Amino acid sequence: MVGSPTGAALITGASSGIGAAFARALAAQGHDLVLVARRRELLKGLADELQQEFHVNAQVFLADLSDPADVERVEKKIGEIGDLEVLINNAGFGVPGKFVDVPPERNAAMIQVHVLATVRLCRAALPGMIARGRGSIINVSSIAAFMGSVRNATYSATKAYLNVFSQALQDELKGSGVRAQALCPGLTHTEFHDHPGYGDYKTRIPEFLWMKAEDVVAESLAALERGRVICIPGFKNRLIVAAIRNRPCAFVVKALAARFNRF
Repeated sequence: MVGSPTGAALITGASSGIGAAFARALAAQGHDLVLVARRRELLKGLADELQQEFHVNAQVFLADLSDPADVERVEKKIGEIGDLEVLINNAGFGVPGKFVDVPPERNAAMIQVHVLATVRLCRAALPGMIARGRGSIINVSSIAAFMGSVRNATYSATKAYLNVFSQALQDELKGSGVRAQALCPGLTHTEFHDHPGYGDYKTRIPEFLWMKAEDVVAESLAALERGRVICIPGFKNRLIVAAIRNRPCAFVVKALAARFNRF
C-alpha cells in the first residue's frame, strides 16, 4: 500500500488509460482523489464510479496542462490539500511526425505538459510531503526515454528528461520519507495511439507486445514499495530496454522502430 489509506492522491490525465487505472488502484487502497483532466464527462463518470464502489471522495478538477494558467490553478489546489499522499503526473500526449513537419506550437505544448507542468506540480507538492515525512510522486515516462524515436523526437526527449529528473529528485529526497519514481511503460492499451497520425499502429504491432493499463499500474505501485526509481513494467519491455542499451542490439531495435513508424 502506498502510504496511509487516509492520504489524498492527485492524478493528472485521469480521464482514461493509465491515469484512470491509477485512480482505481488508489481508490481501492482507500485514498481520496483529485482527478485532473480536460474532459468533464469522462472525469465525472469515473468519479461517480469510484465513490460508489470504494466509498472514497473523488473530486473532479478540470484543467488543461498545456495552459500555464491552468497549471497554476492545479498548483494552488495542491497547496489546499492538507494530506496529499500521492502525486501522479500522468498527463501527456504524442504528436507523431518528423520534427520539421510538426507545428512548433505542438512541440511546445508537449514540453509544457510533460516537463514544465510536471516540474511545477512536483515543486508544489514536495514541501507538504517533506514536512509530513511521507509521500510518493510518480512521473509517467516511457521506454521511448531510452532511445530517440523516429517521428517522435520531442516526445522521446521529454520522457528522457522525466527519467533523469526523477532519479535526481529521489537522490535529494533520501531520508525524507518521500519517494519518486519514473514509470516507463511500453505499448499499452489506452487512447494514446488513437491519434490519426499513428495510423493502424494498434493492428500492425503484435498483441503480445501490448500491456493493459491496470497491469502497468500494478507493477508501478509494487516497484514503488521496493524503492525502484526507474520502473519498466513488463518483462518484454525490460528486454527491449536492455537491447537498446546494448550497442549492437540497439541498431536492430532502432531499425524495427523506424519500420513500424513509417505511416
